[in-house]
Parts: sequence; C-alpha cells; structure tokens
Amino acid sequence: MNVQRARRVIPSPYFRWKRAVDCCLASAALAVALPMIGLLVLLVRLTSRGPGIYRQVRVGKDGRLFTMYKIRSMAADAEASSGAVWARKRDPRVTRLGRVLRALHLDELPQLFNVLKGEMSLVGPRPERPEFVPILSARIPGYCDRLAVPPGITGLAQLNLPPDTDLNSVRRKLFLDLEYVAGGGPLFDLCLLAGTFFRAMKIPGRLVLPVFRLHREVPDCVCEAPAEDLASLPLAPAAVRMGMSGQGDRCDDRTGMVGLVNSAVTASGRT
Repeated sequence: MNVQRARRVIPSPYFRWKRAVDCCLASAALAVALPMIGLLVLLVRLTSRGPGIYRQVRVGKDGRLFTMYKIRSMAADAEASSGAVWARKRDPRVTRLGRVLRALHLDELPQLFNVLKGEMSLVGPRPERPEFVPILSARIPGYCDRLAVPPGITGLAQLNLPPDTDLNSVRRKLFLDLEYVAGGGPLFDLCLLAGTFFRAMKIPGRLVLPVFRLHREVPDCVCEAPAEDLASLPLAPAAVRMGMSGQGDRCDDRTGMVGLVNSAVTASGRT
C-alpha cells in the first residue's frame, strides 16, 4: 500500500532496537500461551463451523501489508454479505464463545506469532484494515504518521479509549498513537504491558491507568464537528482494496495536531 512519507512526528530512537525486546518477550509469552492457544482453537472448532484461527490482512509499518492471526470469534461467513465493515458493540456476528474470548482478549494471543515474524510489536498503534486506511488518511490529516512504527497488540490509545464509532473517535486515538510514536521507550512499554494485564483482569481503567501514569485526556480541539459515523463511510473501491490507492495521506495541515502531541510528550517527561 502506498503511503506518503512526509511526516512531522519523528519516531523515538527506541524503535531502532525495540525489535530485540519484542522477540524476547514474545518468545517467553508464547512458551506459556501455546497450550492455551491450542485448547481455545479446539473449543472454537467444536462450538462453531469454520477454522479455529482467523487470518486477516492488515496494514503494518510504512504501509506494508501482512496477515494477522486471531482466534476466530465471529461466524465463519461474517462478512459474506456485508463486505468489510468495522466491528460494533453487541455485534451479532460474534459467537457465544467469541464474546468470552473478546472480553478476556484471548483472541489476540496468536498475534504473538506476528510479533516474532517482525510484522507487529507488543505495543503500538492497532493495525487497521487496508480497505479503510486510504479513506481515513484522506479525511484525517496526519493519519499515516501512525504507520512510522510497527503496529501493536496493545497500546496507549487502546487502553484509554473505547472502540471507534465515528471519525472523531479515530482522531482521538490518533492523538494518543502519535504521542507513543514520538515518546516510546522501554519504561513506557512496561507500564503499557502492565496496564494491559490488569485491564484484561477486568480491573477498571480508572484504578489501573493512573497507577502506571497512563491516563490521558484528549483535548476536544483534535476533533471536528459534526462527528461522522464510521458506518456511513463508503467502502474503498476495488483498486484501493488491492493496495493500489492513488490518494495518499494529506500533509498540508498537520501542524496543530503535531504541536499538541509534542506538548503531551513533553508534559509527560518523554522528550
């Protein structure tokens, strides 16, 4: 997928050697998680028709496409009639077992293999689907700056904000994604991984995030009114879905967003 490289958010130097940290931690986590992954795949196969592992193309660092692995939580033919759409609250496509897997984030465990392959990181912006990246980058200035680093299983935006429902919710997550891109570091990652663990244990974010200094309030000025529902966005044309978009990220109006992100990074002590 083609993305313009004129970026104003410079990734932290930490990302030059973060790959080694990811490999060590993902290998240790897989040693523990592999039996659980096998058991969950078997349960999925026994309780619904279709494969146990779900494969989906996502957009990685610098716009490179990769296949992301998840334990299947939806019906096997979930998008047969609708095409590519975002998941939504109380999504009827999710199976009964899938609701449990999603609530405990166990469906994400196979992404440890993506980390070992170098396609993902343990911490980073969530990888988006290639059908939607050209649309979002055309409507949200600076959106493709989040592609400067590998996507992650968890991240600052995921811990602080709910799933996307409109373009303003995407803008809010982008603000936090860019804070992480500019200010990422080993201590920051350890705090995010610890916060993710406790949130997976269903401890409320209002109790967990302040402890690890992860709570963030996104300023209203990063949003635009009125908010546009994501469900109303048109699907990308066939050429875009195949990674042949001719409409890249707009780079002419990012100064406000970048300035706010730099201020947030400075205020949190990561410059």
